[in-house]
Amino acid sequence: MSWTIKRPDLKTLPEIQARIASLIKPPGALGQLEELAAQMALVQQSPSLSITRPTLLLFAGDHGIAEEGVSLVGPEVSTLMVRAFLNGQAAVNCFARSVDMRMEVIDSGLLAPVHPRPEGLIERRAGAGTANLAHEAAMSAQQVDDCLGWGSERAQHHVRQGANLLAVGEMGIGNTSAASALMAALLQLPPKDCVGRGSGISEERLALKQALLEKAMLRAGSEDPLDLLAEFGGFEIVQMTGAILGAAEAGVLVVIDGFIATVAAIFAERLHPEARYYMVFAHQSAEQGHALLLQHMEARPLLTLDMRLGEGSGAVLALPLLRAAAAFYNDMASFSDLGIEL
Repeated sequence: MSWTIKRPDLKTLPEIQARIASLIKPPGALGQLEELAAQMALVQQSPSLSITRPTLLLFAGDHGIAEEGVSLVGPEVSTLMVRAFLNGQAAVNCFARSVDMRMEVIDSGLLAPVHPRPEGLIERRAGAGTANLAHEAAMSAQQVDDCLGWGSERAQHHVRQGANLLAVGEMGIGNTSAASALMAALLQLPPKDCVGRGSGISEERLALKQALLEKAMLRAGSEDPLDLLAEFGGFEIVQMTGAILGAAEAGVLVVIDGFIATVAAIFAERLHPEARYYMVFAHQSAEQGHALLLQHMEARPLLTLDMRLGEGSGAVLALPLLRAAAAFYNDMASFSDLGIEL
């Protein structure tokens, strides 16, 4: 799977920054909103910023490592949560309604698929959950390639429908274990720096989770991102990676949710560095490894709310800030408009 991702025209950045500086405010007074507006303007290359059909892609998949007892609940909860998403009952549904954001739910590989298939559920199943990464490779190379392609296809489908802002989120019991393993292997960090409590596990389960990942890390003989995705990845994580790359190839911003989505983002960046220009980081979650991961990516999240829900919830909550950044960039008066010479 390959992508053609173009770096935005950086020659326009001084003009964009000069426009922001000319507005009726002290220099830098809008803080990160100024950086956000500049990023939006750099990507859109338009004198007027817009947000059309913003859409969250919520990928759901299960993980073989869940059978080790590293989560509070079993994989059957993933299927129940997908039903809740489709019925509009979960937290992310409430948030999405409040900010007028569309949602699409993708079954990337639930252990127990939702049957009969509800209206609105997209099936891109790479299998009935991954293999147990504690003992063997989680995915095959073919599954990685399929998932990257399917994620990219869903992103570009929505761009063709008129979306110019996408967001990625996930659901999957055991996926903080997979994400922690991927982070540790890619950045060559000890698992203890990457592993957190996920669904809120006890000290005993946290110690088990760390021990299992330390054992799994002994297999991390390759530094190639595709090899690492096969060894430790999850179907939903790899499809998020593909969606991020697909959005970047289509030239639209993609909002990254929490820890697991940020793991997908760093793999997207390693596979295609230009994709980084299109990423907006929604929030810093309470999951232990997320702050360190954001530091490695030199990323400044828009929000810090101590959330660790997943579901794309933080990405949805960031949408009003993107709208605010576009609004001031488009509509705020400049000093020259008021006849003020500085």
